[in-house]
Amino acid sequence: MLIIGLTGGIGSGKSQASQWFESQGIQIVDADIIAREIVKKNSPTLNKIINKFGNEILDKNGELNRRKLREIVFNKPQALMDLEQITHPDIRERAKQLLAQSTSSYTILVAPLLLEASEAGLANLCHRILVIDSNEQNQITRASQRDGQSVEKIQHIMANQLSRQERLVRAHDVVDNNQDIQHLNAQLAKLHELYLSMAKNFENN
Repeated sequence: MLIIGLTGGIGSGKSQASQWFESQGIQIVDADIIAREIVKKNSPTLNKIINKFGNEILDKNGELNRRKLREIVFNKPQALMDLEQITHPDIRERAKQLLAQSTSSYTILVAPLLLEASEAGLANLCHRILVIDSNEQNQITRASQRDGQSVEKIQHIMANQLSRQERLVRAHDVVDNNQDIQHLNAQLAKLHELYLSMAKNFENN
């Protein structure tokens, strides 16, 4: 099956784009949702995280305290690498399972860090990369309105993601999301037709 990897920087509009594809009957596999599912209480992945970072990353109900874990790995590259070495293989395996179960003409795999080295395994599952692109000011404005995060925190997240230029160089398709939703959807509609055509060729081969 044709698998399209959808990515973009924080606040670029990935969720809007994936929702549009979903409205067209295309199945979405979201790495962020998988990342939350695999660390549920008593899960094997959560147990591995506990073994590495200790019980302090749990709340009083024995569930992952995400804020505490973020504090531990924030500005600590080795701790972040340790966490990624635990979670990323499990995210990839679950993504493969869900992709294999998809029944739509093609499937969208959404991952914020699709092209970053630490998640290269997810990019390898895709036949084509679609980047939702937005200028940095729009990214900051959208992310702060959506999440209530400070500009400083958003800029820190952006600094740890690929630059816009690097992302664009690696894209097969780019959608400009610096205007309104109608402008975004019009571009997605054209790509949808392209992907449907490509999917038929996949089936014939």
